[in-house]
Amino acid sequence: MSIFKSIEAATGVPWVVVSALFAGVILLLTGMLVRGRLAAAEGGVVPDEGFSLRNAVELLVEFLANLAEQNMGPNWRRWFPIVATMFFFILLSNMIGLIPGIDGATSDVNTTASWAIIAFLVSEWVGIRTHGWSYVNHFLGPSLFDLNVGGRTIHVRALAPLFLVLEIIAHLARVLSLAIRLLANMFADHTVVGVWLLLVPAVLPAVFMGLGVLVAFLQAYVFALLTMIYIGLALEEAH
Repeated sequence: MSIFKSIEAATGVPWVVVSALFAGVILLLTGMLVRGRLAAAEGGVVPDEGFSLRNAVELLVEFLANLAEQNMGPNWRRWFPIVATMFFFILLSNMIGLIPGIDGATSDVNTTASWAIIAFLVSEWVGIRTHGWSYVNHFLGPSLFDLNVGGRTIHVRALAPLFLVLEIIAHLARVLSLAIRLLANMFADHTVVGVWLLLVPAVLPAVFMGLGVLVAFLQAYVFALLTMIYIGLALEEAH
């Protein structure tokens, strides 16, 4: 039994909630530590010598920022905080799940589904906030031809009924895709590591642990990237 499940048995609080809170606290403390280093004299200018937590965080943030600018356009800074939060929370939860005796929050469908729903709602909100009621045109398919009525151009979307159904299904499928992909990959990864730890306690599990770290990063990256793409699509004008 993992530590968090032991806490659940003792307190009645679901282990996934305890694990998520644990990851959140670590993320908060890390942010405070990095912020404190930046607030020090010349902290924002002179990097730490060698490898440090601050350098690692700055490297990841710069990587995400470049990715966000490419996928969300010139206004990426407005939506970047929520995507970066998703990335770091998922990455940290994935890494926690690799520690024997500790379950990461992303091993539970409640966590993966919650973040998937948040990503979906954020992307839809961005579209509505940016385009207003005209955002519905994203669901009505391409404009086949234009009509000029009273000096006003009207885009005729003759296939709108068909595209409306398809687009609604496709948008809702994003939630399922994000949630299941993250859950399945992390569950499989943690299961493989756990099995090898039981079969061969020394040496060999380290190889799978290293692969697990790679998978943990890739899954956080994919989740954040897809969220950026969805936001970028919502920001585009419907054609």
